[in-house]
Amino acid sequence: MSVITKTAFVGAGAMSAAHMQAFKDIKGVELSGIVSRTKAKAEDLAQKFGVRHVCDSIGELYERTEADLVVISVPVLHTRKICEEAFHYPWKLLIEKPVGHNLAEAELMRDLAVSQGREAYVALNRRQYGSTANVQSALAGNDAPRLIHVFDQEDLIAAKSNGHVELVMQNWMYANSIHLIDYFRIFGRGEIIAVDPVLSWNPAAPSFVSAKILFSSGDIGLYDAVWNGPGPWAVTVTTKTARFEMRPVEQSSIQIYPSRKLEPLPEHVWDKNFKTGLRSQAEEAIKAVKGEQHNLVSLAEGVETMKLVSAIYEV
Repeated sequence: MSVITKTAFVGAGAMSAAHMQAFKDIKGVELSGIVSRTKAKAEDLAQKFGVRHVCDSIGELYERTEADLVVISVPVLHTRKICEEAFHYPWKLLIEKPVGHNLAEAELMRDLAVSQGREAYVALNRRQYGSTANVQSALAGNDAPRLIHVFDQEDLIAAKSNGHVELVMQNWMYANSIHLIDYFRIFGRGEIIAVDPVLSWNPAAPSFVSAKILFSSGDIGLYDAVWNGPGPWAVTVTTKTARFEMRPVEQSSIQIYPSRKLEPLPEHVWDKNFKTGLRSQAEEAIKAVKGEQHNLVSLAEGVETMKLVSAIYEV
């Protein structure tokens, strides 16, 4: 008889629904329970996805489900309080990014998880994109230096209109630019040995930000961001023999030297049927629960990406 993996959820927003859809698709996974500030939303998701228990607190969630894994998807300013409660119980945790509204809070969460002996992971799901896997696979065995260019676009005007509070917007590079900046840690090899801000962040007049990142391997990263202006999210990785482009980042293409033509790489079927990266991430989370080899991002590793955000923006 196969062992059932019990998975619980904190939060009842769109991300929780997307996670539920992904986990529900895995054989041997039970959606065991949910808790949310808005119980009516939790009840709606429970009915939609067949979640067994709707609970009123983190403690009740664990006591009623004895879940192996809890997936936390709550607004960033609530993440710390939820994690502090959840760290009391011996489940593994998959926490939506960012884990903390700034670097100091992320480091506090990392240290608290260690002190409580908890295995916690950050849901940096762009690492699980089929497009990311395509580029990683094509680069395997290529020891040549890489030029990694990340183009970011952020819109604080839109963020405000979408209801984000001032503290979150002041730290928007952690809340949103982390999605793009993490690509340096995906594709860059070795340790980051220098971060040189070329165009510095000006919180009083958000505009252009640019930085150069050096890796011990010889890889070079270039980060360019446009704030409150037009631009795509895009990532390119270039070697002497091949150039890879992710624009949008959910899709990947390859250009082989000396050709001038970009050829699309195949999309993964999971990224067509689920929110991009989440089905693969759910698979890795279940491997982690079972003690198998996996490629989830530990909370400690997630803090390293937060440190890179801090170094680029000097905040």
